[in-house]
Amino acid sequence: MRLSRYLLKTLRETPADADTANHQLMLRAGMVHQVAAGVYGYLPLAWRALQKIERIVREEMDAAGAQEVRLPALHPIELWQESGRAAGMGDILFKVKDRRGHELVLGPTHEEVITDIVRHSVRSYRDLPLILYQIQTKFRDEPRPRSGLLRGREFTMKDAYSFDAGSEGLDRSYQAMAQAYRNIFDRCGLQTIVVEADSGAIGGKDSQEFMVTAAAGEDELLHCPSCGYAANVEKAAFKKLTPGTTAERPPREKVATPGCATIRDVAALLGVPPERTIKAVLYTDETGGLVFVCIRGDLEVNEVKVKNAFKAKDLRPATDAEIRAVGAVPGYASPIGIRREGVKLAVDDSIVSSVDYVTGANQEGYHYRHVFWDRDFMDKDGKPWLGSAYYQDFAKAQPGHGCPKCGLPLEGSRGIEVGHIFKLGTVYSESMGARYLDTAGQEQPIVMGCYGIGVTRILASAIEQHHDEKGIVWPPAIAPFRVYLVGLNLEQEAIRREADALYDELDKAGVEVLYDDREESAGVKFNDADLIGLPVRLTVSPRNVKQGVVEYKVRTAAKADLVERQRILEKLTPSA
Repeated sequence: MRLSRYLLKTLRETPADADTANHQLMLRAGMVHQVAAGVYGYLPLAWRALQKIERIVREEMDAAGAQEVRLPALHPIELWQESGRAAGMGDILFKVKDRRGHELVLGPTHEEVITDIVRHSVRSYRDLPLILYQIQTKFRDEPRPRSGLLRGREFTMKDAYSFDAGSEGLDRSYQAMAQAYRNIFDRCGLQTIVVEADSGAIGGKDSQEFMVTAAAGEDELLHCPSCGYAANVEKAAFKKLTPGTTAERPPREKVATPGCATIRDVAALLGVPPERTIKAVLYTDETGGLVFVCIRGDLEVNEVKVKNAFKAKDLRPATDAEIRAVGAVPGYASPIGIRREGVKLAVDDSIVSSVDYVTGANQEGYHYRHVFWDRDFMDKDGKPWLGSAYYQDFAKAQPGHGCPKCGLPLEGSRGIEVGHIFKLGTVYSESMGARYLDTAGQEQPIVMGCYGIGVTRILASAIEQHHDEKGIVWPPAIAPFRVYLVGLNLEQEAIRREADALYDELDKAGVEVLYDDREESAGVKFNDADLIGLPVRLTVSPRNVKQGVVEYKVRTAAKADLVERQRILEKLTPSA
């Protein structure tokens, strides 16, 4: 392709509103055009790369036994109501009405539609297993679109769905998809790590994310360099060391702590370490109920874990008025002596019965010392909270905490999610009636999995992971073109003839080449070659033509080589 005829306009300056490397470079390299917030048009250079990514995805999915389909972007709202997600997805759903006033959804994902298809198609265990996939545009009304293609409102995704007659079949499908994903990302030149993840609005029990580590990532990751444990911070667990325990249980004592509304202040005044204090963090869920979380003073609450435990769609910090309404006092709160009605109590498993704690006394300027949670957590009527409390992990893991597997310190990094695989189980088949007849002729719910890859995210992530101060450094498999051919001093007939001849030769041989035949200076052409970042740059210039050579430079190399003109095609041949 001749650059003089190609829709590609590069920028010298970085756009002010682009905050990540991939966004900046895609705009500067003329790859995308922003139509609206979170909505982009893919220009020829980006589209070529996306087509290569899609081809790799299709090849690996087909090799894993999946079958490609094409599902509608418009979904009847009734399908989402049937699954229970119409309300659960909240404002992320784009909703439209047809001329008859019937409500439809622009698909952010396709679990409902594919389950509807399968429940009308599968009758027997003989029809299973089945894996179906598509590559399609998705729509999500993101509240804060940002980072270019990394967080958009319209994007391309490959979504696949497996259907099996039992959990063992799901395990096989899940592993097949996991391996296909590893192959895809390897072929696309992405370095990924696989982390345990929260299933979020998709649902199901187990899930893993494929993450590209990058400073621009919006996900916080924790991993153990020793044993390999890795998880998204939303899911991550850690080894919680128990502070000093005691066999003695002194009676609970109220002590004055004037002006001490923080854990640090209380611990300093009473001479106890923060890990021997209990802090209260209070939320209000979408029903207006109070979620009262108790956690050790040296730890932080993981709100995702709290949401999952109570199946809450939303949590917000409780107001002072809401806290006081149940008998607690902001800054000095604990479950001791508060009203039980409308309160959901969550106790982090870092709080153990054998430790002598300090906690709030629900009175301004006072705390309790010598608190044992199994003895002293009583409501206003003196009933113990122990049997009605959620007692599990509600803490947020952080770098330096002990790995849950080997105990060594966890390390932190940022990551971009490029793939996510889920074991859905029977979440959708139960709610939507997708069943099959087993070998005994009994109806059973189909066991499902789902598997998503952000195709446009792969494009952005590849640039985020592969660039330097000059521009993009494309992984060869997904580069829009293989060669950037520079012609210098093309106003000289002999030089243009040589450059045109080399372009024609490469084109006929099937080498993908972008020929910079513009009337621009050498500096502009070389800068654009580095910015666009194709794997190989060839330069035809008066000096080289006289010597019978072509300048050959790999994008990642510090220096260029001079190659005999007749050997250029040989050097570019994959087998060479």
